[in-house]
Amino acid sequence: MTSRRPLRIAITCYPVPGGSGILATELGAKLAMRGHEVHFISHALPYRLDRFKTELYYHEVETPDYPLFKYPPYTLSLASKMIEVSQQFGLDVLHVHYALPFAISAYLAKQSMREGAPKTLCTLHGTDITLVGSDRSFYEITRFSIDAVDGVTAVSEYLRNKTISVFGTSRPIDVIRNFVDTDRFYARPAGVCRHKYAPEGEKVVAHLSNFRAVKNIPGVIHMFARLRQRLPAKLLLIGDGPQTAEAFSLAKSLDVAADVKFLGNREDVDEILCAADAFLLPSHYEAFGLAALEAMACGVPVVASKVGGVPELIQDGKTGFLVGPDEYDAGGERLFQILTNPELAGRLRENGLKSVKDNFTADAVVPLYEDVYYRLIQEGK
Repeated sequence: MTSRRPLRIAITCYPVPGGSGILATELGAKLAMRGHEVHFISHALPYRLDRFKTELYYHEVETPDYPLFKYPPYTLSLASKMIEVSQQFGLDVLHVHYALPFAISAYLAKQSMREGAPKTLCTLHGTDITLVGSDRSFYEITRFSIDAVDGVTAVSEYLRNKTISVFGTSRPIDVIRNFVDTDRFYARPAGVCRHKYAPEGEKVVAHLSNFRAVKNIPGVIHMFARLRQRLPAKLLLIGDGPQTAEAFSLAKSLDVAADVKFLGNREDVDEILCAADAFLLPSHYEAFGLAALEAMACGVPVVASKVGGVPELIQDGKTGFLVGPDEYDAGGERLFQILTNPELAGRLRENGLKSVKDNFTADAVVPLYEDVYYRLIQEGK
């Protein structure tokens, strides 16, 4: 724990499976372990939060059921809850993960409280800038939210530069890359957990996401199908979302449905990853690629898209392989190389583990967030 005084920090994130919510939850847990008082403010218990043993506070946002409102005014309800928690607990920082609507709610809360209000920090995660924020109907309010909060961080250099390019902001943006909980995600002995998914000794490929269009689930199926033509293998699909039905239909049409296992949203992600020989993430866009980082931490070689911030995580040919999202043949070939060349797979595994240890652990990353918190507080004096 730092010698600086413990802080009272509130974290708001989307409570569903996804990189921004997972990072926010993991960050809150690690901050609490380092002696800070951490409060989560959301409309539902954040994904993965209930598995932590450390003391964390959760405050549920409720929206009024009033006939005048066609849609529940969540942004205002969240701001009201932020005010309530801030006044009750004397918060130092409101840390929101995702620009809309959370940064706006934090801004409204601070403006309402004025004297004694906590500092506001927004962490940008990717689609809040590249999809939601760049939409014409949300552009101006997203630009305003970025400039209105006291501090902004981004999970990759790519995302920082993209934010500046899209919104023309001149404000400083700190780059703090994602981290992985290495107490949970770590390399197991070879072969552990495999029998459950590959009873005949087949090779195992895994994919983890929220199955939205940006994650390119059809690309996952196509690349696996290319591999399956050359090698007995199983594909473990961890997660759920809009492209699940399409993925199932495509697997049938490519005659690989019997080898594709739809596992749905799971809490035991680390245990499933330990069964994999390779991990596949051919997204159309990734600001960072947290799922790939979790696989690397488990010692699983990764084939991912050379898009967005992924090259900041994976060095092509050294800690994994990078291909184009629609380069199905190339993706299948890289998987084949990993699964048929133990020396190559071992080298990627060891390089990946070293990269995680050197750059992406909680011990390396969480203090960077602490530094931002203390800096913002000091700037207000």
